[in-house]
Amino acid sequence: MSDGVVLIVEDETMILLDLESALEEAGFQVVGVRNAAEALAAFDPDPTRFKAVLTDIRLGPGQSGWEIARHLRRSNSTIPVVYMSGDSAVHWGAEGVPNSIMITKPFFLPQIITAVSQLLNARQAPETHI
Repeated sequence: MSDGVVLIVEDETMILLDLESALEEAGFQVVGVRNAAEALAAFDPDPTRFKAVLTDIRLGPGQSGWEIARHLRRSNSTIPVVYMSGDSAVHWGAEGVPNSIMITKPFFLPQIITAVSQLLNARQAPETHI
């Protein structure tokens, strides 16, 4: 895969571990964190390090996945965002950032890999020269 890291934000340890393993096996470099504070601490010092974010919506105390994505987009307006949620998917149209994907829990890990890849491919589509 191309340079850059996928930031994974998931408060459930087993899901986080599964996501990290699946994305690494698919060739991605990943940084996994458990909450918004850890996500922003990883992202803010070097926003150019990250090429995509995969975030749960409900992360316990602190900011939600919606808020994390908006924060990241302020530093990198085109960073691909994939949301995951068991019960907040209905709010995606109002709360989600543009050009993002919502995956409803429970999901199959290939769905996540496909969503991240789809957004990265759309972002990196070659320009046409005349």
